[in-house]
Amino acid sequence: MQHELADIAIVGVGQSDFRALYAPTDRPRDAYALAAGALREAIEDCGIDKDEIDGLLSCRVGYERLATVAGLKHPRFVHDLEGTGRMSGIALQEAVALIRSGMADVVACVYGNNGRSSKVRYGGDGGGPTAAYDEMYGMTSPGAYVALMYQRYRNMYGAGEDALAPLAINNRRHAALNPVAVLQQEITREDYLGSRFIAEPLRLLDYCLINDGAVAFIVTSMERARSLRKPPVRVAATAGMAHVTNYYTAEDFFHSACQDVASRLYEQTGIAPEEVDCLQIYDNFTPTILFTLEGFNHAPRGEGWRWVDEKKIRHDGPRPLNTAGGHTSESYMQGWAHHVESVRQLRGEAGARQVPGCATVQYMCASPIVTSHILTNDEAAAR
Repeated sequence: MQHELADIAIVGVGQSDFRALYAPTDRPRDAYALAAGALREAIEDCGIDKDEIDGLLSCRVGYERLATVAGLKHPRFVHDLEGTGRMSGIALQEAVALIRSGMADVVACVYGNNGRSSKVRYGGDGGGPTAAYDEMYGMTSPGAYVALMYQRYRNMYGAGEDALAPLAINNRRHAALNPVAVLQQEITREDYLGSRFIAEPLRLLDYCLINDGAVAFIVTSMERARSLRKPPVRVAATAGMAHVTNYYTAEDFFHSACQDVASRLYEQTGIAPEEVDCLQIYDNFTPTILFTLEGFNHAPRGEGWRWVDEKKIRHDGPRPLNTAGGHTSESYMQGWAHHVESVRQLRGEAGARQVPGCATVQYMCASPIVTSHILTNDEAAAR
């Protein structure tokens, strides 16, 4: 059976205890065991029968071993996604496409990562098509590229030395309200400015937090969703566009691709940016949040650093942002945990960090593949 986009929902979510997994260990943890654990939690969350899962999309872990560990013997569709942050949005889009086409009815999207315990290096390892050229100029990681983009942004728009501080402070404030977040000690502007440079002008507190962990979410039709354990979270719209080069940079900060995606999303849903109740933004590094806010028309171009007032973006403010603590404080699950937080906010399950009356959430990722979704609950449909 084919389904319309708005007839598809996320029905179950699961994730690791990131705080517990940040503890040191003498040997690498098993990423497959972590992934299978998150999937079991997602299955329990929605109450679906495991044998109903007929689509499996896996990221950083291979589908063959994951399916074996999880006991999924005969999925109709399987696919491994590369281990990059842009893939979390693509996973949901692919799940939606499979269900819309009738190629699968219940799709499990699963991410597993043992990067901290296995001491994975995100950059500096000599990989990539232009590595030899890049390394001569110190471009050894995505962080160095984002630092270069942010230096350009500062020169163009006059952002000050502490312009990113509200973002780091906001993430940490929300992490303090999240029992599974790794870093829960709130920070001040002075703490931010006192943190060391990693790739100037980016400081330690601008960087994502590498950790072990896993995330899973289950997608199916609204028709099936309504008979399950938890209220469904509707995928009201999703869109994407690539901005690909040999480098992790874009002269316009991915603005043109974001604008294209944004225009399609807002047109499909009839929801304007200011009507979104909660923003979940892929934040491998804090400048990415500014690029995203501007690219998706939440902040005027070049004004994002002024727009991110600390009182505005907190969970009880008018424009809540990264309410679980984001990648700099909760844990770096490459965008996947943002999807779990979106679902929990829309269900009213976020506890102390709950956004009052949350009925719409927008996930956004500004990267070489830009993706975004608008997710809603039934309250939004009734507006």
